[in-house]
Amino acid sequence: MSARQPVTLFTGQWADLPFEEVARLASSWGYDGLEIAASGDHLDLERASEDEAYLRSRVDILDKYGLRCWAISNHLAGQAVCDDPIDFRHQAILRPAVWGDGSDEGVRQRAAADMKRAARVARRLGADVVVGFTGSSIWRYVAMFPPVPQSVIDEGYEDFARRWNPILDVFDAEGVRFAHEVHPSEIAYDYWTSVRTLEAIGHRPAFGFNWDPSHMLWQGVDTVGFITDFADRIYHVDCKDTRIRPQTGRSGILGSHLPWGDPRRGWDFVSTGHGDVPWEDAFRALASIGYSGPISIEWEDAGMDRLHGAAEAVTAVRRLLWRLPEAAFDAAFSQR
Repeated sequence: MSARQPVTLFTGQWADLPFEEVARLASSWGYDGLEIAASGDHLDLERASEDEAYLRSRVDILDKYGLRCWAISNHLAGQAVCDDPIDFRHQAILRPAVWGDGSDEGVRQRAAADMKRAARVARRLGADVVVGFTGSSIWRYVAMFPPVPQSVIDEGYEDFARRWNPILDVFDAEGVRFAHEVHPSEIAYDYWTSVRTLEAIGHRPAFGFNWDPSHMLWQGVDTVGFITDFADRIYHVDCKDTRIRPQTGRSGILGSHLPWGDPRRGWDFVSTGHGDVPWEDAFRALASIGYSGPISIEWEDAGMDRLHGAAEAVTAVRRLLWRLPEAAFDAAFSQR
């Protein structure tokens, strides 16, 4: 890790703005590139796979503002690959072509096709990683009551493997890797479920993790330990922060069905550097495992204007990307 490591902006929270406007803003704030979300007009994967001029227009906009793309995101389609049930929530986030007639299995199959498409488009854009979600047929059983037999949980991981192995075959063919964001509602949402997920697909190299500590922190997962535990699987980094509020004995980690920013919540997402993620420890750990990919800012904060937050976050992250030493600090003691 060095001072020259690229810092990018994830565009998912900016999909209401035209892609060129987001590029202009990111460039003005000093970002090196964009983690382009397949949302809004930022990146239409179906169009990009069929229309060379459209794909070229994305690259031209990046070039115009001196930006690059190392990774794209297809979180929303990925969510629908394994989810059960498929319902109004998915209709709200999926493109009409993926939603189709809304039949559960049809949506899952079209979402899987879109994930394959993402690998092909990423390669044509020169990106090496697709970041996203997997969905899960067993997340709804997280409370384990009414009682759930182990066979149902086992089938959930088998279902994941059946649906994702053909997708990962395309990733292998394109020389692109998938970085799953470890997150509640996904097949891998903490340490042990991440272990089980890798086992389900035989630890194939195409599948790794997007290290986003914000979702681990509120669950009580060791955010820095995750980096070293999965040192060979950290394929991408998203910087999003979480602030844990002083416990009053009323709120718990599940959010109490309260909206973002509500002071009664036990925790909330905040702009990078304003929460409780141990960023310096994390960046030291990333350096220790040799991670040299982009550091992407994923901005979410219900109590801060995003124009302020995104501009501030890139500066906060760059302060932690110092140049590594070329020799051990105690080597000087051997000089006489």
